[in-house]
Amino acid sequence: MRLATWNVNSVRARVDRVIAFLERSQTDVLAIQETKCRDEQFPVAAFEAAGYEVAHVGHSAWNGVAIASRVGIADVETSFPGQPGFAKPAAPAPADDAPAEAPDASPDEAPATLLEVPPPVEARALGATCAGVRVWSLYVPHGRAVDDPHYAYKLAWLGALHDAAAGWLDDDPRTQVALVGDWNVIPLDTDVYDPAAFAGHTHVTPAERQAFTAFATAGYTEVTREHLPAEHTYTYWDYQQLAFPRNKGLRIDFAYTSPAVRERITGVVIDRDERKGKGASDHVPVILDLADPA
Repeated sequence: MRLATWNVNSVRARVDRVIAFLERSQTDVLAIQETKCRDEQFPVAAFEAAGYEVAHVGHSAWNGVAIASRVGIADVETSFPGQPGFAKPAAPAPADDAPAEAPDASPDEAPATLLEVPPPVEARALGATCAGVRVWSLYVPHGRAVDDPHYAYKLAWLGALHDAAAGWLDDDPRTQVALVGDWNVIPLDTDVYDPAAFAGHTHVTPAERQAFTAFATAGYTEVTREHLPAEHTYTYWDYQQLAFPRNKGLRIDFAYTSPAVRERITGVVIDRDERKGKGASDHVPVILDLADPA
């Protein structure tokens, strides 16, 4: 089986490129991130015409994850157990000299009961079983800045995913799980064109790197590193400042697999050519080749 992951940065804008990649690479299962569309907007017909079933979760023009498979899709989940949500910070309180607003109720009336509403779970994780492998398409939160609430959310999100993934292996050490996608973490200094340029920013902080490597202690292996250990092997290049022709890239798209899947990996390819040409995504596909199960 050939399993790939790709942050396409808008599936509607790049559907022709995605279908062409599937046909050219003969990929059986594609985990897609950053679809940037609601479920009803996903171009399902184009995938079905190419022979792929699709599962997707998307709530707006941001985020969104999907799995396209020509070897079946079953037991779809649109979030992992314990996946945290994210709520925008509350508006600041009015200044002390701001005019008071008239109350909605008289002093004799009891105040309304305030209910705790959990923050919404974003469309960042989708799981499905494809030919016996539990594939999770993951779009890890960016973090924005180390002093931004989104950074704490990112660490909580990774921690919750770690706990869920560890639980799957505890329940069945031979389970076949692939956690693939855009992790928005730069694990090593050699995974970025200039480590100094990222000092003090997200993606390279000790806490993020620790949250990333913790999956290894849970029993998972990041298999792209095993097969492509070379320095400056990137999966992302910004659109600005001629980053791609200057090879100013980042390696942030990875695949953590359970032992049963790791044993099946025969090769890994980063399809750098998909960053070329008009209308390319800023990420490229990462492809895993799996032998038939023993």
